[in-house]
Amino acid sequence: MTDITASKAVPAAECTDMAQVRAAIDGLDTLIVSLLAERMRYIEAAARIKPARDTVRDEVRKAEVVAHAVKVANDRGFPPKLAYRLYDMLVEGSIAHEFDVFDARDPS
Repeated sequence: MTDITASKAVPAAECTDMAQVRAAIDGLDTLIVSLLAERMRYIEAAARIKPARDTVRDEVRKAEVVAHAVKVANDRGFPPKLAYRLYDMLVEGSIAHEFDVFDARDPS
């Protein structure tokens, strides 16, 4: 499949065949994964900045991030329950990655 940017995609309401739908989805997935990769660089920065391993997991912050995603989803017409499940999984995966990066830090 060809990668496209969102600006080149046929708007969903104007799609007339599955090739247009699939091309748009593939382009959006490229953008989404690119943004997730950028997000992960900030998780790695947090692992570098946090002073102690016990500060990696922050349940209050996790709840804030998930709640924010659910609110944005609701505001933008994305199913809030799906946003909750996706962000709960994303944040848990991010925490696991942050622990890995924290544990790999040079202790000197």
